[in-house]
This record gives sequence, C-alpha cells and structure tokens, in this order.
Amino acid sequence: MKSKDIAIVGILLAIGAILRYFLAMLHTPLTPNMIIAFYCLAIILIRPKVLEALGIGIVAGILSMLISSSIFPPANLISEPIGALVCFGLYAVLKDRIGGPAVATFTTTLASGFSFAAIALLAVAPKILDKYSTVFGFVLVFVPIVVITAVFNAIIVQILYYPANRVLNRGS
Repeated sequence: MKSKDIAIVGILLAIGAILRYFLAMLHTPLTPNMIIAFYCLAIILIRPKVLEALGIGIVAGILSMLISSSIFPPANLISEPIGALVCFGLYAVLKDRIGGPAVATFTTTLASGFSFAAIALLAVAPKILDKYSTVFGFVLVFVPIVVITAVFNAIIVQILYYPANRVLNRGS
C-alpha cells in the first residue's frame, strides 16, 4: 500500500472514530457505527489487497473496541475484520455497477453487526439473558438496530463516494 493510501485510510478511520465517539456521548438508544462506513469508504476508494483490507478491519476493530459502549467490546476485534473482508470481496464484484458502494457498505454492516451479535451472545450469554428474558428478545432488539445502521451507513458512503473519488483521482 502506498503512503498516500495509508494516509487516506488513517484519515477516514479517524473521522469514523470521532463521529462514533461523539454519537456515543449522546447516549441515544441507537448509536450508528460510523467506523464501518468510513472503513468501507477507504476500501472502496483505494481498493487494497486482501491482506491490506484485513489490516484495515483489524485497526477498525481496535478503534471500535476502545470507544464502544456495547455489551462486549472485544467482539469488534472479530466482527470488523469480517466486515472489511466482506466489503473487499463484494465491492470487487460490484465496482462497475451504480450503487455498488451502497450495496457493499449495507452488506458489510450487516455482516459486521450480526457477527458481533453472535460473538457477544456466545461470550456473555448470561449477561444478555439478564437484560433480555430470552435470546429471541435480544434478537428482536438487535436486528432493527443493525439494519437501520446498515441503511444509514450505505447512504453516507454512497453520498461521499463520488466527491471523494473525484478528489483522489485529480492527481492521477
């Protein structure tokens, strides 16, 4: 990866982390994970190699874990790399299609969110069952949050993709 690409990834991850931190401070019932949106944008813009995409996901997982107010923050160390790999693979297929960034980001957010939920459920099931009477209750609460976040992230990335791509391609 070129130093320019590393700088782009760093800037986008920093923006995502700052936005996520700010949104978490609002203490709303739904805190969108802006880190997912911005690492998707980074992967879509620079089109890294698979191991580089995995590295982006690992860094995103560390950032997410550090500023998370979720039930089991370490699950981000697995869910974000999964999301980064989904984004990498899906955008490789959709890169020439209109709406490709939105579809890749939407699917990435679902993959990351649902893998996070599964890992958290396995790791801290008793804590989850204390808060929700059943696993089904947890799913009923968690699924809409993930889907709404996925829609929000997809819209953000699709809106930002064209101007960001234009700016990056100016020097080429």
